Amino acid sequence: MAHLALSAARRWAQAPIALRIAVVYLAARITTTGLLLVAASLSTSFSRFGADAGLIDFVLGWDAQWYWLVAESGYPTELPLTDSGEVAENAWAFMPVFAYAAKALGFLLGSWGAGALLLSLTAGYLACLALHRLLRDRVGASAATWAVVFFAAGPIAAMFQVGYAETLFLLLLFLALDATTRRNYSWLYILIPVMAFTRPGILAFALYLGLHGVLRWLRRKEDPLTGREVAHILALGALATAAGFAWQLIAGIATGDPGAYLATELAWRRHWIVGGVQGFVPFEGWVQASQFWFAQWGMPQWWGPIALVLLVIGATATLLYSPQVRALGPDLRLWSASYLLYLLAVFFPQSSTFRLLLPLSPLWGAVAVPRSRLWRIGILAACLVGQWFWIYHVYALGSTFWQVP
Repeated sequence: MAHLALSAARRWAQAPIALRIAVVYLAARITTTGLLLVAASLSTSFSRFGADAGLIDFVLGWDAQWYWLVAESGYPTELPLTDSGEVAENAWAFMPVFAYAAKALGFLLGSWGAGALLLSLTAGYLACLALHRLLRDRVGASAATWAVVFFAAGPIAAMFQVGYAETLFLLLLFLALDATTRRNYSWLYILIPVMAFTRPGILAFALYLGLHGVLRWLRRKEDPLTGREVAHILALGALATAAGFAWQLIAGIATGDPGAYLATELAWRRHWIVGGVQGFVPFEGWVQASQFWFAQWGMPQWWGPIALVLLVIGATATLLYSPQVRALGPDLRLWSASYLLYLLAVFFPQSSTFRLLLPLSPLWGAVAVPRSRLWRIGILAACLVGQWFWIYHVYALGSTFWQVP
């Protein structure tokens, strides 16, 4: 028996990485499908999916409906208004790449939902391959594989199987990070514009490119920096910045309202703020949310900002001093810091918070660094428990704005 186990382990180690990742990914998707089926069976008339919910309802649920609306009807040229005259939720909050790519696939498969599912699944598998490539030279092949296991089976793994743009964006992001760290800057001229119109977040990448350029300049003696590379970094930083604001410009031109995009995004925030939202102020969302949540939990509101400061200090200390995170190298740490700062500046933390943390997935490499089998199995078990908790609440029970995935 031991000989058979050793032989199987040897064959597994010798299998092509694409095959090994495919096996991991398939096992994760079967597990997620099982959890979604259980959630469907537990869905009741109080859930937005009804008592007879099925997997296709989940694929097309929540924000997937907005992407479908974009694919079928495009974007409004006149912003819808609420009864009080404020801009209502509308399609301008959702980027076009995923919506129309799913529509193209759906033309071949018979429906937008089928195209969206295939796109999410395929992009998710390719993202796993890209993540392994991004991590293997930093933490080793074994830890990189375990990082892919945690990524594919993590608490938000249902995103691999629904009509959201997440997995497509993650694929593009991992490829962009890999191209940057390997100095293959030319690929970014293609990846950056596609990322920018897939999902919000390209401004975080612009900040990362700036920090990457500063780091390379400071280390130019041990890591030579050519004039051509300086030109690439500057041009790409400008491209990412311009692309980050392009959607706001397009929305403004199409609707005749320069503030159309920001007003649309703030339409979702009004659900959470008593008295409404007057306008967008960077970093204000987290302060407001900290006060909101502490009040909901029956604690003094002023504790919220204090907890927020402690959270920022903790995240900064982890990125700077944790040996596991330091093992990922400076570029992935700079990306993580850039994205966290971006979220802190623009986001209002609510039910979608965990989903919006997915671009930090390279940090799974730090979680996978400890080689203890017990540790890794324990993390995987925690991922699966978290996945069920999330699926149960946003799909089986999902009925109101604070359960939006």
